Amino acid sequence: MDSARHEPRPEPEPQVTHTVADGVATVVISNPAKRNAMTAGMWRAVPRLLERLAGDPEVRALVLTGAGPTFCAGADISSLREPSAGPDDSPQALAVRAEEALAAFPKPTLAAVRGHCVGGGWQLAGACDLRFTETDALFGVTPAKLGIVYPASSTRRLVSLVGPSAAKYLLFSGELIEADRALRTGLVDEALPAGELGKRVAEFTRILGSRSQLTQAAAKEFAAGRTDRDAYWSERAAEQARPGGDTAEGVAAFLERRTARFTWSV
Repeated sequence: MDSARHEPRPEPEPQVTHTVADGVATVVISNPAKRNAMTAGMWRAVPRLLERLAGDPEVRALVLTGAGPTFCAGADISSLREPSAGPDDSPQALAVRAEEALAAFPKPTLAAVRGHCVGGGWQLAGACDLRFTETDALFGVTPAKLGIVYPASSTRRLVSLVGPSAAKYLLFSGELIEADRALRTGLVDEALPAGELGKRVAEFTRILGSRSQLTQAAAKEFAAGRTDRDAYWSERAAEQARPGGDTAEGVAAFLERRTARFTWSV
């Protein structure tokens, strides 16, 4: 009796996918054959996707995560050997554009990290406003292993999170650190036992969705050191303090012991 021949299943195409539900956009890094390493095409897809999501009025927060048991093992190293159309199309330049697009996203962003968050994966996680992780995750900033100059903007972002000494430790050595150390240094904001990350992220994004987008958007720009729109936010603050505005609504809700119904949106 002839045994049936089974053709091997093709590996899924590397991609960055998304869903939107209950006001939260979930962006998923997916390249399971290479622990979700980012290809050039995936880097290019990120800014375009974020631009669409930023313009979606239903989106109040964004979660970035990886498919399966790992977040992102970095850039696909094989892509570093491929010729590029020019310096603006190099893997490093593509990664920086994706990172900057994520940092500039106008609504709160949260990286949900499982497994490895390394190299280019850290660039993306570090560009998010917040990072929640499982306790068995590993983090690393690894350009020294490849002889790559880590981008200036990425270095400054890392320093702002963990301080100069910890940033030098990570950059000089390229060593991986565990989640508990990442939490102590400020690399991540919460560390959850395995199996609890999804529940906590869902709970926290519900909290974010219930809060004032006016407060969040202004705080995000102020925290980033942006000063060119101070007058804009002063005008919005005065406007929203009037009857019918979000500040007036928030104060009324507090005094009346009810949930505020904020309407101002980015």
